[in-house]
Amino acid sequence: MTTKITFDEVEVGTELPAQSFHVTRATLVQYAGASGDFNPIHWNEKFAKEVGLPDVIAHGMFTMAEAIRVVTDWAGDPGAVVEYGVRFTKPVVVPNDGTGALIEVSGKVAAKLDDNRVRVDLTATSAGQKVLGMSRAVVRLA
Repeated sequence: MTTKITFDEVEVGTELPAQSFHVTRATLVQYAGASGDFNPIHWNEKFAKEVGLPDVIAHGMFTMAEAIRVVTDWAGDPGAVVEYGVRFTKPVVVPNDGTGALIEVSGKVAAKLDDNRVRVDLTATSAGQKVLGMSRAVVRLA
């Protein structure tokens, strides 16, 4: 695949299309099966509360993966991402209420780098709280 966006098309401040990602308990069970991470804080409400959490929480790596989708969808090629990192600041709490949680992600080109690369800063929130900090991706564009 090749990127849809070219380096010359973007400027510092270019906003990526924001996206929202719905998370339910079923989503977490599916992710646990795919990742092999069966920590009970991600599926057992009683256990999660016993260890001091407000409820079951989404896997950090799941949250991170959902956030980068904003970048890969914008670029048109997941292989264009050459660096990606985050800090986990707050958990995504996923209640067992039939609705679950929503992760809302926006991004902006923060810097143009050499070699047709740009740095994209992401903001990810859930229930009005920032769930990822220092969320940054470096993307090589065409």
